[in-house]
Amino acid sequence: MIINLSPQRREDVLSIIKSGDVLTINGEVFDLSPIQEGDTLPASAISSPWFLNKVERNGGELELTLIFPNPRNFSQEQAFPVPLVNIPDGVVQLPQPLPDAPEQE
Repeated sequence: MIINLSPQRREDVLSIIKSGDVLTINGEVFDLSPIQEGDTLPASAISSPWFLNKVERNGGELELTLIFPNPRNFSQEQAFPVPLVNIPDGVVQLPQPLPDAPEQE
């Protein structure tokens, strides 16, 4: 599976758990296993605001793009994320923000 991340400056949170061809995104389950080799599923066919573009399977591998919220203290890794490839099952590790700056008094 290849997950491309499309960064957007937002304060919400993205949590992804992968189990084979099933993604759980912020608690909502998306079973992508029915997508066969050469198939393309438009993002408009998925009832989720997180999917951008299409989901397709080529060379046996699913590829998709998700919105990636960036908080105010976003890191360079969040602003310019590289595709996530060879993702093991479990919690998907996403680029993390910079530490919060201490409050100025």
